Amino acid sequence: MNSNFEKGRISLKTAADLIRRKDNILILSHRNPDGDTLGSAFALCYSLLKLGKKVRVDCSDGFPERYGFLYEGYKPPAPFEPEFVIAVDTADTVLLGQKFAVFADKTDLCIDHHLSNTFYAENTLLEDCAAAAEIIYALIQELQIPIDALTAACVYTGISTDTGCFKFSNTSPNSHVIAAEMMKLGAPVRIINYLMFEKKSKGRFAVERTVYSTVEFFFDGRCSLVHIPLELIASAGTNSYEIEGIAAVPRQIEGVEIAFTLFERSDGSYRVSVRSSDDFDSSGIAKAFGGGGHFAAAGCTVAGNFEEVRSRLLAETGKLFAK
Repeated sequence: MNSNFEKGRISLKTAADLIRRKDNILILSHRNPDGDTLGSAFALCYSLLKLGKKVRVDCSDGFPERYGFLYEGYKPPAPFEPEFVIAVDTADTVLLGQKFAVFADKTDLCIDHHLSNTFYAENTLLEDCAAAAEIIYALIQELQIPIDALTAACVYTGISTDTGCFKFSNTSPNSHVIAAEMMKLGAPVRIINYLMFEKKSKGRFAVERTVYSTVEFFFDGRCSLVHIPLELIASAGTNSYEIEGIAAVPRQIEGVEIAFTLFERSDGSYRVSVRSSDDFDSSGIAKAFGGGGHFAAAGCTVAGNFEEVRSRLLAETGKLFAK
């Protein structure tokens, strides 16, 4: 846990009170956005619009097309100077991305579920749960704002994607309860689950086929590693957002307890996704390289060429297996 633990940590009620008093609100999602950060951001946006707030949602990397159904009802307001800045599902300022680095020390409220949160915001609403969308749901309830079908779709997407369609170990009874409520309120669950977990472009299929044939094993098969170079993504005609789910593949192999998926970046570094069994802490591995996340799923960015990055990751893994 970060040494700044409890600094500026607030309750759900306090967070709701803060929001009620503010207008001209900017909601930021993390870079390399996923279903939870975008689902949380837009669910909160649509809800605050019902209170008459002026709200803008933004992300350093923009909004991927595969999540288009989340922002189909979003109409960006005319430019305004934010009075209140909220970051959702963003544990560290580095995750704001270069575009919004200016808000590193100007974030008024962070709503997050990562226990690796660095408490960079003036106020932090932090809960240990499966998805930030679960906290957003509770906040909307606290604000007593009705949830429409589009908002329900956003909340459901956040929970379903961060729980791997309710398969990951972070899934709780509350995850299912909220998801069921979103279904009752009109979330198109069948369509969302198809888009998030079943639909694959031909480019995604090509990358996945290569991944299956090139996975490496270490430590007597207890560790697996997959390398996805930029040229593979380019030749397949796909992008990093389409293939993000591939990170789960190497951990699905029998006997694998720690798995790494290395996505090459154009700046000469690698975005590393870490997945682990219940016996090992993924976030601890990621933290050793300046990242973070959850016990069974985490991530970090490591500079260097493939051989260097692989060597450093395996050295860290070796320490864990040695224990």
